[in-house]
Amino acid sequence: MFSNPLIYFVVIPLVMLGLLALCSNIRQIRAVAVTGSLALTALSVWLVVEYLHLRAASDAPMLFLGSWAWFAPLNINLSVGVDGISVAMLLLSSVIVLAGSFASWEIKEPKAFFLWLILLSTGVFGFFISIDLFTMFMFYEVALIPMYLLIGVWGSGKKNYSAMKLTLMLMGGSAFLMLGLIGIYYHSAPAGQPLTWNILEIAANANIDKNWQYFLFPMTFVGFGVLGAMFPFHTWSPDGHASAPTAVSMLHAGVLMKLGGYGCFRVAIYLMPQAANDLAWIFLILTGISVVYGAFSACVQTDLKYINAYSSVSHCGLVLFAILMLNTTAMTGAIMQMLSHGLMTALFFALIGMIYGRTHTRDIREMGGMMKILPYLAVCYMIAGFASLGLPGLSGFVAEMTIFVGSFQSGMTDLLAGHGALRLTFTILACCSIVITAVYILRVVGKLLLGPVYDEHHLALTDATWWERLSTAMLIVCVAGIGCFPNFFNNLINFTFSPEIFTVLGLR
Repeated sequence: MFSNPLIYFVVIPLVMLGLLALCSNIRQIRAVAVTGSLALTALSVWLVVEYLHLRAASDAPMLFLGSWAWFAPLNINLSVGVDGISVAMLLLSSVIVLAGSFASWEIKEPKAFFLWLILLSTGVFGFFISIDLFTMFMFYEVALIPMYLLIGVWGSGKKNYSAMKLTLMLMGGSAFLMLGLIGIYYHSAPAGQPLTWNILEIAANANIDKNWQYFLFPMTFVGFGVLGAMFPFHTWSPDGHASAPTAVSMLHAGVLMKLGGYGCFRVAIYLMPQAANDLAWIFLILTGISVVYGAFSACVQTDLKYINAYSSVSHCGLVLFAILMLNTTAMTGAIMQMLSHGLMTALFFALIGMIYGRTHTRDIREMGGMMKILPYLAVCYMIAGFASLGLPGLSGFVAEMTIFVGSFQSGMTDLLAGHGALRLTFTILACCSIVITAVYILRVVGKLLLGPVYDEHHLALTDATWWERLSTAMLIVCVAGIGCFPNFFNNLINFTFSPEIFTVLGLR
């Protein structure tokens, strides 16, 4: 088991949990959190390099495969494997966990906080390496459960309400998801052959009846879509983000919400392609509404966290929207958007937490002139804002342009084939969200950073500390890296969406 490097994405967090339990002072707690996070980041960077090296000589759908029996009667195994999407998500997760560790440098009651935060991280890493549906669902739940305590204990504002609302809605989505996964399991193999939870085996069998796909696809897509903040199941997200502590918001918006988009592709679309092709129009409407509604809602907010939370609804809706286009270009853009949004929203929430820690307010009507008062944090916020609105040279531009090109391609194909203009219409509406995004980003930048100083007491505030600079700088470097070197990430995830795979799935 331990010869497979993927296992260490779960082993390292578990070791961190054990060491944290033994820590007796804050310096030891910080050392464990940072050292473990650095180890995970180093492991993910090594995995990217090794994956690209092995991919050059292999056309297998997944690499680093391994499987160990857990419960033989139901054929439940700890099965692991990665493709380019999984590797990219592991890299994203490790970077945000590391940045979150520094952003939480002065958190109160750090021992219990980091114990729950690392447990959440264990679920995230385990989810991305799993190719067994049962194991994937188990890690999915491990990632969700700590959110209640992290928000309810260390949060602010209406934290109890927000924690309960988030938990109930995500658990409701999990109920749909569980029923969908059980249905997939019982249709996973031809009659007379053993049933399986293994994603690769189910895809190879292609045994799920089309009528059953019509029933199971909506359940799994909605189950994962709730976590992806799909309209109308998005309402937990703004409240949850607004009340969560900084590192939790970073990990939640930056990584946890990506489980939704990843699961929709890996399970719903990959295993039930016929239903995905026939029913995509229903969810295109819902995700298209998410994109536009989230952007408009951000325009009328005055709380910095609510602005970023509704922005996340819009950007995560764009991920699901692109996946449902079912073509190579749009799906590649969806993964790029997951990486881009994960990094820039983590940067946003880190900066909001740092500003709130100094001003004790998140209301943009009560702040102004931060470029003069907190120049480093203000410049970082401006960079995050420009990435969000799609400035060339930053990650948002690359991701969104790839999505829109692929979506127009899919829409024109439908139109020329006489299948209607639904995809093209919603693509145009989604493109309009760029303008709306520019409105709320420039509004905040103008009022918060460039306006006159609102409160003279803010003139005494100090700028970022060394750990805050380190946390934000690593995220900015990654945002700029994707924007300046998009081909590297395109090559990383390219095989997953190769024409051969689409032919096997029966998609366009």
